[in-house]
Amino acid sequence: MNKKEAEKRIEKLKKIISRHRYLYHVKDSPEIPDEAFDTLKHELKKLEDEFPEFLTKDSPTQRVGGEPLDKFKKVEHSQPMLSIEDIFNKEELENWESYIKRLTGDDFNYFCEVKVDGLALALIYEDGVLVRAATRGNGKVGEDVTENAKTIGSIPLRLELFGNIKNKKVRDKVQNITKDGTFEIRGEVFINKDHFKSLNEAREKSGEEKYANPRNLAAGSIRQLDPSLAASRPLSFIAYDIITDIGTEFHSQEHDVMKAIGFKTDPTAKECKDTACVYEYWSNIQDNRESIPYQIDGVVASVNNNDLFNELGVAGKSPRGIRAFKFAPKQSTTVVEDVRVQVGRTGAVTPIAILRPVQIAGVQISRASLHNFEEIERLGVRIGDTVIVERAGDVIPKVVEVIEEMRPSDTKNIKPPKKCPQCDTNLVKKKDEAILRCPNTNCESRKREHLYYFTSREAFDIEGLGPKIIDKLMDAELISDAADIFTLKRGDLLTLEGFQEKSADNLLSAIKESKSIPLASFINALNIRHVGVETAVDLAQKFGSIKELAKASLEDLRSLDGIGDVVAKHLHEWFANKENIEFIERLLDAGVKIIEPKKRGTKLQDKTFVFTGSMEEMPRSDAESRVRELGGNPSNSVSKNTDYVVIGKNPGSKYEKAKELGVKILTEEEFLKLLN
Repeated sequence: MNKKEAEKRIEKLKKIISRHRYLYHVKDSPEIPDEAFDTLKHELKKLEDEFPEFLTKDSPTQRVGGEPLDKFKKVEHSQPMLSIEDIFNKEELENWESYIKRLTGDDFNYFCEVKVDGLALALIYEDGVLVRAATRGNGKVGEDVTENAKTIGSIPLRLELFGNIKNKKVRDKVQNITKDGTFEIRGEVFINKDHFKSLNEAREKSGEEKYANPRNLAAGSIRQLDPSLAASRPLSFIAYDIITDIGTEFHSQEHDVMKAIGFKTDPTAKECKDTACVYEYWSNIQDNRESIPYQIDGVVASVNNNDLFNELGVAGKSPRGIRAFKFAPKQSTTVVEDVRVQVGRTGAVTPIAILRPVQIAGVQISRASLHNFEEIERLGVRIGDTVIVERAGDVIPKVVEVIEEMRPSDTKNIKPPKKCPQCDTNLVKKKDEAILRCPNTNCESRKREHLYYFTSREAFDIEGLGPKIIDKLMDAELISDAADIFTLKRGDLLTLEGFQEKSADNLLSAIKESKSIPLASFINALNIRHVGVETAVDLAQKFGSIKELAKASLEDLRSLDGIGDVVAKHLHEWFANKENIEFIERLLDAGVKIIEPKKRGTKLQDKTFVFTGSMEEMPRSDAESRVRELGGNPSNSVSKNTDYVVIGKNPGSKYEKAKELGVKILTEEEFLKLLN
């Protein structure tokens, strides 16, 4: 990006961040997800670091929050309530440490705690009694919400020593200040996830609109003029800092003091000797964040030594000695640089957004699905737009929203093609479908995509035969369709770049092993439109052999549960096509042996299972096969009819849905015990 482009991008980012900051901090009505907002701020900070000549005093990176609301009395903070600069990966964590060491040359350790996603409050005690509670506001001036804060049970109205403070000097000073002096605590107001769920269930029963999220509800509750409304909400407070000088050497000691005088603090908080420990803490919290009863969006790491922390001072909006290490976002903002068309194995034409590379959920993303051209029109996407991209679990990244305020003047409209980009055949679109299709069964793109799928785990599962090698085989004209794979010889492979005798023998061995294939996987590999893994299993159980399926009548197919008129029609037409029958015969002549299905077991009869997260002991496809063998039904979506949700590492939104609906949740270990 050159200077001129950077200047334009910075100005647009400043305007959009300022607007969404106001909506988030002042109005409590954000229009974009928090994760997307964070990435906008992070992008602006990085651009200003790269092009410091464009950094201005009015930049959102140089201020903290929105202006205080007029309906509350304004309160000037004793010390500014500064924000914390975000970091998103291990490299940025290590760069921060190097930066501090360059400034000080000292050795130091860290204190880590979770970053609660709530509303920051400053609590002022005079002679041990709560006299004022103030919101962050613009960092210097906040809003007086004392009466509302008094309704929160986890905020002490009077400070008392409930626990032991080990350091006698600190203990004496705390006791003196709380009896005669000013004492300031800072922390976060929040609502537990379970309480939030109960509130929404009650509102749903009464026909009221559900609350958007716990953070907004907590913020809105604190900003109610009538304290009785705040009292009716299950608000909590967690303390994270003492502003008053109490003679502590380390921030970790302040947490001990806060617990001793009656405040809730983070039970997971710990001291860390180095960035490796900080990263391990962050990883553990991210893996187990669902078990934490309140919403968090990262961890906070700070220099533990108070004198060193104060010596480091402030840069822009944030103290140099502290960082918010955010979790890998499932959403992020980026720019659509181009749109390309991909032709799938069934001829479906899918527009793919080519993105400016961005990290989402720990993975660099440069492409995202736009599904179809009707979806492009619905979203209003143009080439050059800034968009929100989402990646949840194993789902392919997708564009979910356009940020129109960021739209430059030179964006380009995206028009659907009239001809297939590969074979130049006129594309077709049925009245009842949103998808454009290439009708040419000999289209090069369709054939390649079918081969990719044919060799995948869901079909013949040929280890080592991926898209790159398939492309080489097709480009060398060694194969033209899937049946040719089983006629390959060592000499054929040795003509390809990168193949030597051992690698050629390994691939031929994998091809040979794949020749024995369950009937359901064989049916799935045939590339019959609308026939996926689940339908293939049903067909295999119903007909028992490929011969019986091939001669089934249209009525026979329609009579099968879960097979509608459309699927039955496509199946019947596929097997009525002479070329398709010849293709099956070629596979059988090449030595493919179809394993007919065993009678399904009854141990999991009619039980529905949903899998989410990464399975470590058993691949998900194998787990789903075992469920089917025992009479159960794997599913991709959670509903009230789901019997079990099996969670692996880093479970996605299906886990949250299961908890919300009260569906029984199994760990992978519990699932394996159930099978055995």
